[in-house]
Amino acid sequence: MSSVTLFSGTFCNTDRVVGLLEQAGGFRVVTDSDIVRRASTRSGIAESKLIRAFQAHTSVFNSFTHEKERYIAELRLAVAETLGEDQLLLEGFASHLVDPAIAHVLRVCLIADTPARLATARADLELGDKEALKILRRDEEDCTAWVEATRRTKDPWDAKLYDILIPTDKIGAEGAVAMIEENLGKAVVRATDRSRAAVEDSLLAARVDVALAEHGHSMAVRASGGAVRVIINRNVLLLRRLEDELQEIASAVVGVESVTTEVGEGFHQADVYRRYDFEAPSRVLLVDDEREFVQTLSERLMMRDVGSAVAYDGESALMMVEEDEPEVMILDLKMPGIDGIEVLRRVKQTRPEIEVIILTGHGTDSDRQQCMELGAFAYLQKPVDIDVLSESLRKANEKARANIGGRGE
Repeated sequence: MSSVTLFSGTFCNTDRVVGLLEQAGGFRVVTDSDIVRRASTRSGIAESKLIRAFQAHTSVFNSFTHEKERYIAELRLAVAETLGEDQLLLEGFASHLVDPAIAHVLRVCLIADTPARLATARADLELGDKEALKILRRDEEDCTAWVEATRRTKDPWDAKLYDILIPTDKIGAEGAVAMIEENLGKAVVRATDRSRAAVEDSLLAARVDVALAEHGHSMAVRASGGAVRVIINRNVLLLRRLEDELQEIASAVVGVESVTTEVGEGFHQADVYRRYDFEAPSRVLLVDDEREFVQTLSERLMMRDVGSAVAYDGESALMMVEEDEPEVMILDLKMPGIDGIEVLRRVKQTRPEIEVIILTGHGTDSDRQQCMELGAFAYLQKPVDIDVLSESLRKANEKARANIGGRGE
């Protein structure tokens, strides 16, 4: 039996359409929450982390950690596993993770114009236009970022992404359901041996994708039968070495009979691909109001494969602690506004697993004592030898990850 994927804009009567389809067609509804739960159970990654893949905001550390890419790989595998069942109604962001080669899935998008969506928000949720617009714009940003990451387009409402695009403000929920049922009756979306084979191919490709992600790689993967193609869409300096590594990882996945690699369209772009090194510090926040110093320090750490981000004041640093979750912080004491000691105090109160290295040129013995009592990992004086700082950073990173592991994250 055929299945349906349903992607929609905010305030487009999606719940009504889903409810009617569930009643009329006997579909089993699978939501983003279901996919996240399945991916979390299999991978051990916290659901709260996997959910972030759906959000437009990406951690400033993602270029070093490739976390979002790994989360998407895990979610894609969960979707591929689910597609082994019939009569599914896959609703939400995860609908875009269904392989386009699977022909017995009807891809549906529900959309409406802005005035109609605001009217729905007023009637159903009793929201004012200002509040509803704020929600709508935030969700539009998430939708745009999601299809850019998964479908390589910046328009979530691009008709080429779907079999049918339904304006719910024009035909209503009942009309939308009738249109979906009519299209489900067409021969083109009926399950065939070929379309079921495409489900198995997508499952194998997703398993290889996850295996590569677990080794720090983010690649496009295609499968046909047991033959797997890994597509390198980023420039790389040692191509042959990378190809050998990718083939070794992919070949170890159950069901893979052969592996080939090829360069894709993005191979000739300027930036150079680097595998994520799970052992190297990759979530280091540098906090210092001396811009030239901290930028130079960031560059020197990057040369040592350390992923870092920069904040120039205490307030910005505290915001990044909440939004981007650094593992180690290198912190100056003397800054305008919230000073380093207050930043240290607040970090240790709210996120004690973060290790903080004080690096200052103006501290006193009293400052040192106070910082260590507040829980600083180390207290270093400027100018600091980069080898000494790197070693302290390595040890702090090990302790921070042990702290996080102890919390079950």
